[in-house]
Amino acid sequence: MKLKTIIPALIALVLFSSCKTQYEVLLGSNDADAKYELAFQLFNEGKYSKAGTMFESLSMLTNGTERDDTVRFYWGLSNYKFKDYYTAETNFENFLENYPRSPFASEARYLRLDCLYRETLRYELDQQPTYKAMTEISEYMLEFPETPHMQTCKDMLLDLGERLDRKAYESAKLYYKMEDYLASRVAFRNVLKEDSENIYREDILYYIAMSSYNYAANSVQAKQKERYLTFIDDYYNFIGEIPESKYRRELDNVYKKAQRALGRDVAIEDEEMTDRDFAKERKALLKEERKNSKK
Repeated sequence: MKLKTIIPALIALVLFSSCKTQYEVLLGSNDADAKYELAFQLFNEGKYSKAGTMFESLSMLTNGTERDDTVRFYWGLSNYKFKDYYTAETNFENFLENYPRSPFASEARYLRLDCLYRETLRYELDQQPTYKAMTEISEYMLEFPETPHMQTCKDMLLDLGERLDRKAYESAKLYYKMEDYLASRVAFRNVLKEDSENIYREDILYYIAMSSYNYAANSVQAKQKERYLTFIDDYYNFIGEIPESKYRRELDNVYKKAQRALGRDVAIEDEEMTDRDFAKERKALLKEERKNSKK
């Protein structure tokens, strides 16, 4: 009875073994040459996930041999082609630590940067990966000024910089949306203090002025005058820098409201006023503000 039980089990085991693919058989073998050949075959056929797994398995056999840098580079490249950028970045980082003079080192260094760039997150999320990528890309450009990837690196830096600009702009804008106009003005001014070249500079200056106006309009009467004067100062800063802005008409109208709130007639249409007129009026307002502050 025992023999009758064992024989079918052995037959089933043999049949199961025979059903294993060449890939599965070689993955668990120690035949470095056969694994090497199959790994590249899979890579060339675009089967990058399987190629990466085969190169990873092969790396344990080629460690310390002449083939090792090739195997480890293509392990990373397979993961890169498979769009597993996190694993690929780790592969390339380890590769560069172990083989900084390899013929593949230059390409591995660039591909690692590309992985870091692709690992960055949307502007709404944590931007630490963005800062890391920008630092690494900048260092690469300084170290390799003749790299054929220079323009791509510049484009990556530009995109990442714009992402940080938007992050800062949208974060400050949240205060405006919540109608916390004092905090909004402070937040927007801090954005420009940290980065005067922010690509949203025009919008930021607009929201600084509108924050000042809304803060004044919603203040108790005793505080309104000095706060409207702050808005007028922000208004002049805006039109002095961007006189043809898309926000100009709206801010001109708000300016008239502020002047009326201060008990002044705005007899001249703003579009007819010259820069000299604006400068004179601004100077008078600041003088009045200083005078009142000494009382």
